[in-house]
Amino acid sequence: MPRDTSLGPNGSVAERVAALNARYRHHGATAVLERALKDPDLGKVALVSSFGAESVVLLHLVSVIAPETPVLFIDTRMLFQETLDYQREVAEKLHLCDIRTIRAANPRVQFEDPDGTLHQFSTDACCNVRKVEPLERALKEFDGWITGRKRYQGATRETVDFFEAEGETRIKVNPLAHWGREDLEDYIVNNRLPRHPLVAQGYPSIGCAPCTSKVAPGEDPRAGRWRGQSKVECGIHFINGKAVRGPISEENAA
Repeated sequence: MPRDTSLGPNGSVAERVAALNARYRHHGATAVLERALKDPDLGKVALVSSFGAESVVLLHLVSVIAPETPVLFIDTRMLFQETLDYQREVAEKLHLCDIRTIRAANPRVQFEDPDGTLHQFSTDACCNVRKVEPLERALKEFDGWITGRKRYQGATRETVDFFEAEGETRIKVNPLAHWGREDLEDYIVNNRLPRHPLVAQGYPSIGCAPCTSKVAPGEDPRAGRWRGQSKVECGIHFINGKAVRGPISEENAA
């Protein structure tokens, strides 16, 4: 008899993540999206997208498989103009019908960062007020969210699985976890998808303008994010329910 899902998914987040990873362990990205988005163990989900260097792959997959999926775009008000222009171009080309632009409340920004220089003194605090808090507010109505995180992107992501527990709050879905850079390139070419204009200028990973620099050949693709700092994540991603903003300790990596 089918499970009654009128009250949402049942079981703890950890239990549901374990069940989902076992269920979809041998599936590919497309199958994970096609089936998991309708799986009662996952519940109501949104796609969170930066509309960055590789974002168009996941956006295209979702537009084909489940175009009604809400897409949350966090505008920190410190993004490159190229990113804002690209966001509009991709949204129009892919016919994305439920894009929600998320921003920090003006009173909050004025209190924490009145002159727009907070990032020079504390990138963690800047990310928190401009990105983490607005996203957390936007995600309150969802049981899970889809990200474009991939294992090849660095030490903090090399063990990423299709499904992760974000504490006891919600589930994170990483359909492209096992894709490599070549897979992404092939997909973009084969589907004739528009590229972020900054990629050709040496930006393989794109965040806010003040904290993103060009990457030299041979460097880690994320080397240009918060260059010169130990920080490697903005804080919206978690390991074992803990926000990741710097190097992973043995305790967090367990």
